[in-house]
Amino acid sequence: MIEDRKKVRIHYKGTLSNGELFDSSESRDPLEFETGSGMVIPGFDSAVRDMEVGGKKTVTLPCKEAYGERREEMIGDIPKANFPEGMDIQVGMPLQMSGPQGPLAVVVKAVKEDAVTIDANHPLAGEDLTFELELVEIA
Repeated sequence: MIEDRKKVRIHYKGTLSNGELFDSSESRDPLEFETGSGMVIPGFDSAVRDMEVGGKKTVTLPCKEAYGERREEMIGDIPKANFPEGMDIQVGMPLQMSGPQGPLAVVVKAVKEDAVTIDANHPLAGEDLTFELELVEIA
């Protein structure tokens, strides 16, 4: 069992329940993180804990162990007057806004006559995620 505060390096491939690839370390350096530090989603951290260097496994994380459920309260309208004049706002456009805890990534969901509907949920919220993992190193 790998304890807290150990640096690990891991290769991974992440897919959605429909098999669509959403991220991979292929052709990149392995992902490096410190266990128990909150640097990665909880289920990913837990999945690595019982691995040994050179070991491989596949895990499926329910959304609550990944990016959580989609939350309707994270979707809302912002008056168009709050955006720079002349800004070409498009559906699907990523934006960065200021929130109470600092910068917040949002996506434009709709553009109305006097408001813009934004979604501050993580893009993978509500998704069960499958990871193929290979532990490369424990430091």
